[in-house]
Amino acid sequence: MAVALTMVGKVSAGQDAPASPVLSVLSTTASAELPAKAAELVAAADAKQLKQTTIEVVKAAVGLNPAAAPAIVGSIAQSTPAMAATAAATAVVLVPNQLVAIARAAAAAAPAKAGSIVEAICRVMPVNYQKTADAVAEVVPGAAKEILTGIVAAIPELKDSINQTLASYNGQIPSVSAVMTQVAQNESSASATAMASGTPSMPRGPSSGPPQITISGTTHVLNPGTGGTVPSGYRGYASP
Repeated sequence: MAVALTMVGKVSAGQDAPASPVLSVLSTTASAELPAKAAELVAAADAKQLKQTTIEVVKAAVGLNPAAAPAIVGSIAQSTPAMAATAAATAVVLVPNQLVAIARAAAAAAPAKAGSIVEAICRVMPVNYQKTADAVAEVVPGAAKEILTGIVAAIPELKDSINQTLASYNGQIPSVSAVMTQVAQNESSASATAMASGTPSMPRGPSSGPPQITISGTTHVLNPGTGGTVPSGYRGYASP
């Protein structure tokens, strides 16, 4: 009987677990103040918990107001540049339709982190590497080297194509947009050739290693037009 009561007590305790402190704080914040409050929570986090806090804050804030995702990421990136990439990648997983706006906001707020922002986003959305690179390059045009390095770090399969494209410029530094356009053409041509030969190329995927956001369970993509309702289970994402 004693053992049974103990087990029931534990189950009840689990069912009555309090909501996330971060979500509790943000849920009482006015929509207009949400980006600033999110940045404040990240900036005040303990160094050892900084990355995890950033992830939790972004999930909670974007869940409450999906349309504000770029502003939330930009505010966090500005106050804590070291977390710009983590914030951007976390938000992109939640609202992939805002990838370009999020990438621009993060890069504008933390231009020195342009390369890491591109790498982080490409790890969670490798198929959109061209959009990501172009978006960040528009905001930080002088970070071409860092942006291309970020792409190669996230998707090593593109290294040869990128190097081949750069070599064709005879030492001149091309724009990221020009490189990405040529790389995309090379990849499309290679894929067509492989299909014609009956040996389709393997799909591109992110390289292993941080920052990476692995999603467990059912993916919940937030729609900016839903009014900011947080779907149940959205906290099921694993840490990058």
